[in-house]
Amino acid sequence: MSAGAEGTRVFQEAAEGAAVVAAQLRANSPRLESLGLRLRAHPPRAVITCARGSSDHAATYARYLIETRLGVLTSSAAPSVSSVYGATPQLEGTVMLAISQSGASPDLLAAASRARGAGARIVALVNAEGSPLAQLADDLVPLHAGPERSVAATKSFIASLSAVAQLVSAWSRDPTLARALAEAPAQLAQAWEADWSAALTPLREAASLYTIGRGLGLAIAQEAALKLKEICALHAEAVSAAELKHGPLALVRAGFPLLMFAQADETFPGTQQLARELAAQGAQVLLAGAAAPGTIELPVPAAHPAIAPLLQAQSFYRLANALSLARGADPDRPPRLRKVTETL
Repeated sequence: MSAGAEGTRVFQEAAEGAAVVAAQLRANSPRLESLGLRLRAHPPRAVITCARGSSDHAATYARYLIETRLGVLTSSAAPSVSSVYGATPQLEGTVMLAISQSGASPDLLAAASRARGAGARIVALVNAEGSPLAQLADDLVPLHAGPERSVAATKSFIASLSAVAQLVSAWSRDPTLARALAEAPAQLAQAWEADWSAALTPLREAASLYTIGRGLGLAIAQEAALKLKEICALHAEAVSAAELKHGPLALVRAGFPLLMFAQADETFPGTQQLARELAAQGAQVLLAGAAAPGTIELPVPAAHPAIAPLLQAQSFYRLANALSLARGADPDRPPRLRKVTETL
């Protein structure tokens, strides 16, 4: 991709994804086996996710994975309910899954503290093990991503997804998912080397685009949209493949770019068919995880559908870094942003 792309902090940190996941899987195995046993013995009536930014996209992945693999109702908490309105929902018998790189945002801390007081068990997925959120948690799941100094979260996002998958694997005792996780580090290394440079030309001069996914893939569409805004100065909106025809399709014209993500599960036929239809209508469809006539295929290693989103995120980060530079931006210094966002 772009010359000099390897020298950015974003590139260097994102490139660590495979090593981070390998270390995390080893380090967290006993901890998550114990947590999985406890969750089977005392099943929660619901799971509440609490996160902001990239971590909230990991929470989207968690919602779909928990509901489809375990059948446990999972919903996103609005931190402002606690931090701004001062209200406390009734959470007895629930688990709050709090996800944060820094574990320091005041609104997340307020939400987790009130949830714990209201009867929820707090399971925190945190990179900073000495953070206030880690200290507050009933169960700590370290991300083991190591220092992440770039403003844009990359390896910590992938680590959040793999931690969620490992938690669900231990909780469900799904041997197929366990085997898929064991293969994930090698597949992440392959995904990092995947060539997505075909997307550079359509996106270099773009003014706006949709990122599209469904189910587990919606999380990656959300993450991609954020990174395109954050480090590429490119307006992007994440849309569910199921929602595109409920209004957003009205903006799609000939040449309008669409970055689509597909995984080989029950959502695959519909997503692939949508990509085919959009390409036939003249949209510029960039398609990861599938192939369809008239689209630009972005290669991704074949993987278990719960692992495919990790691989797509890994490949996308390399593209986003190169695209940022190609558009004249600095991926390491996005304007008006900083690493720890202290939302009140």
